[in-house]
Amino acid sequence: MKPKISIIVPIYNVENYLGRCLDSLLTQDYEDFEVIAINDGSTDNSLTILQEYAKNDPRIYILNKENNGVSLARNDGLLKAKGEFIGFVDPDDWIEPQMYKDMLKVAEEDNIDIVMCSYTREFGTHSKEKMFAFPERCNYFDEEVHKRILRRLVGPLNEEVANPELLDAWGTVWSKLYRAELIKNNNLQFVDLSEIGSNEDTLFNIHACYYAKSFVFLNKPYYHYWRANNTSITSKHNPNLVNQFGKLYTRMESFLYEMNLGENYKIALSNRISLNTLGLGLNTISRGTNPSIIKQIKGIKELLNNNRTKRSLEQFDLKNCSMIWKTFFFFAKKRLAFGLYMMLISIEVLRKTVR
Repeated sequence: MKPKISIIVPIYNVENYLGRCLDSLLTQDYEDFEVIAINDGSTDNSLTILQEYAKNDPRIYILNKENNGVSLARNDGLLKAKGEFIGFVDPDDWIEPQMYKDMLKVAEEDNIDIVMCSYTREFGTHSKEKMFAFPERCNYFDEEVHKRILRRLVGPLNEEVANPELLDAWGTVWSKLYRAELIKNNNLQFVDLSEIGSNEDTLFNIHACYYAKSFVFLNKPYYHYWRANNTSITSKHNPNLVNQFGKLYTRMESFLYEMNLGENYKIALSNRISLNTLGLGLNTISRGTNPSIIKQIKGIKELLNNNRTKRSLEQFDLKNCSMIWKTFFFFAKKRLAFGLYMMLISIEVLRKTVR
C-alpha cells in the first residue's frame, strides 16, 4: 500500500544530529508514512547511521548519491515520493510527535493543498519560538492564497517591512505539508543553490502557492529548527551571494511577469531586495573569511552600489520602520558604508547573545 505521507530528508554530513531527527520522525503519533532519506554524498558516518535505522524500520527508504546539494537531493526525493502528501524535514532538526497527525487531519478534513505550522529556533543553550501575530488557525482559499500568502512570499508591504527578521519566516518548506498532486501536477522543483545562493525554499513556495487553491496556517510550533549547527550552509560565508541573489531576483521578476501579477507584487519584491541588505551585509562581514575591517567595508560599499539594490533602496519607504531600522536603512539608502558596518556588527553580536 502507498503511504499517506512521504517525508523527504536530504542528508549531508550530519552524524551528530541525524539520530535525533530520525527518532523524532519514527516516534510520530501517526504511523502511515515513509521517510525518503537522501544521502547526498556524506563523508562522515551519516550513511552508516541511516542503514542502522533502516534495518529496524522499513518505513525508511535510503537513496545514496553523489553530492549535488540540498536542492537536487530534495528533487530526487520528490521523484521517489509515493505519498498523497509530502513533507520536508532537515536532518539537523526535529519535530513534535503530533506534527504530521495534526497537519494531515486539517488537510484531509478540509481538502487543503498546503498546511503550515510555526516553529521553535533551537540555539543549543536556549530555545526561542518564532512569533507570528496571527490567531491559532488561519484559513485562506482561492484568491486569498495569492493576496495573503503568495504576495507575502514575494516580499513585504506597508507595516510588514517593520520586521525584517520575518522576511522569510513564511518561506520554509519544512514547516509545511503539501498535497502531492499540487507538486507533481505542476512539476514543482527546487532550484540549485549554486545558481541562487539561498531562498530555494521561498522560490519553491512562491510557485506552490500560485497553484494552490487552499492554505491553512496553524500557529503552533511543531517544528524545531536547529540554529547551532556551524557547518550548515546557512551559517557559512558565501563570497558569491550578491551575484547569486541577483539571479534569484531575476527568477522572481520573470515569474511575476509571466503570471501577470500586479503592481503590489513588484513593490513587494523591491522591498525584499531592500530588506536583503541586512542578510547580505551580515554575510559580507563574516570574520572567518574577511578578517580585515577595510575589506569588510569595501564589500559593503560594493553591495550598496549594486544597481538593483540601489534602485530598490531609493524606492524603499521608511515610515513603517522602527527607529533602529530607520537608521539602518538610512545608512543603506545614502550608501554610508561605515555606518552600516557598525550597525551590522551590533546586530551580529545581538544575534548571538540575545535570548
